[in-house]
Amino acid sequence: MNRTVIRSTALLMSTLLSGGLLAGCAWSIGSDRAAKVVSQPTRGQELIDLQKARDQGAINEDEYQTQRKRILEH
Repeated sequence: MNRTVIRSTALLMSTLLSGGLLAGCAWSIGSDRAAKVVSQPTRGQELIDLQKARDQGAINEDEYQTQRKRILEH
């Protein structure tokens, strides 16, 4: 009976330890650390977005030209 209790306890402990390690691994893979990597838009994408803003009336022509010039100078 002692051997059965020892084996059961050992099996339970190894299962819990394995599960804990896997859960930690999954947490680190699925964490938002990777999501914090932000890529900068290209100049082309900035110009496209700027044009869309102008076309939709979010900015006027003067604002468009000012921002377009800023994008192209960088």
